Amino acid sequence: MSAFNAPRKPRAAQSGTLDIAASQAEPIGQITATDGDRLGTGYAEFDRVLGGGLVAGSVTLIGGDPGIGKSTLLLQCAAAMSAGVPVLYATGEESVRQVAERARRLAVQGPALSLISETSVERIQEECARVGASVLIIDSIQTMSVGDVEAAPGAVTQLRESTARLVRHAKAAGTSVLLIGHVTREGVIAGPRVLEHMVDTVLYFESDSGSRFRVIRAVKNRYGAVNEIGVFAMDEQGLREVRNPSAIFLSRGSEAVPGSVVTVAREGTRQMLIEVQALVDPSQAANPRRVAAGFEGNRVALLLAVLHRHAGIALHSHDVFVNVVGGVRLAETAADLAVVAAIASSVGGGSLPKELVVFGELGLTGEIRPVPYGEERLREAAKHGFRRAIVPQANAPRQAIAGIEVVAAARLPEALAALR
Repeated sequence: MSAFNAPRKPRAAQSGTLDIAASQAEPIGQITATDGDRLGTGYAEFDRVLGGGLVAGSVTLIGGDPGIGKSTLLLQCAAAMSAGVPVLYATGEESVRQVAERARRLAVQGPALSLISETSVERIQEECARVGASVLIIDSIQTMSVGDVEAAPGAVTQLRESTARLVRHAKAAGTSVLLIGHVTREGVIAGPRVLEHMVDTVLYFESDSGSRFRVIRAVKNRYGAVNEIGVFAMDEQGLREVRNPSAIFLSRGSEAVPGSVVTVAREGTRQMLIEVQALVDPSQAANPRRVAAGFEGNRVALLLAVLHRHAGIALHSHDVFVNVVGGVRLAETAADLAVVAAIASSVGGGSLPKELVVFGELGLTGEIRPVPYGEERLREAAKHGFRRAIVPQANAPRQAIAGIEVVAAARLPEALAALR
């Protein structure tokens, strides 16, 4: 019997918490693994970020800016999951009428989805036990409180104790708990990162201002890979999955222009083709600007120094702007060569071929270092119609890949020469 379909009849204590039987040590070889026992959320992109779906008894924290779509996504997932298991959606910010009206606007229905407007963790635990919920959604953790803590909702002590009670509830009852957490001005969930170490999984919603695309990124996951991402698009019907993110991030113009090149980034277990843009312009200020969107600013300064030292391209009197198209943040160094290629193209004014893809890590001595999963990146590029690739010498495939010409370069001058 699945852990999600097993009957849940935990006995509630008078304080609203669950009575937990005294635990005993067990030999590891006698403990049954349940890796395959996961509950699908109804959205493959969300399941990908979770590591394959929800694990029974897990606690997941989802953070993001206000209005980015956290409540919308979880309401859609709650409706989808309620087709198979009971789900309880507890809101401390809205009435049940408001949530039900949003569900009707999103055209979602939940056969076994229950709503409760409550801020007391004890009451939510009692109601969760009463309906036998397999999944509990808390919207949001900042509004929750426990009765025996003398602090206002949202205070650090309330956040810590409310989360601890819900974690104990999840482990004792086998209920999967999803917590929504708001992001502060400092960009952390619920204050000074007091919750992230308490939960099993931490997910972040990311989006550029004004963009309809949303990226969910796993930064902690005890049941799957970290840095895995899922891509969604916001429309009138809520959030919908984007199964082929490369098609979005490669929505380029019909003509090749200077300062634009495509790289292959690896996010979690998937390869994505992403456009990198650069603009180099003579500076009128004493201190030229170095601005990067979606790429680390300090890394841009380092790459400019390497470009000057080993390729003779001096930009100390120019402003340099680097942008990663689509609101994606490139954290891996595999995009180094693409950034340098885009900058060199902008400086020289020459357009790079639209069917060209570039990736590789750049060292301080001008060498081009290999990156993981080089052959998989090349196959992804070939699948999307790219016909030429400039890659590190160590990433040259042993056998030719159909449809794409691979140019291997050991040092920066070789790579820049291959761009012409």
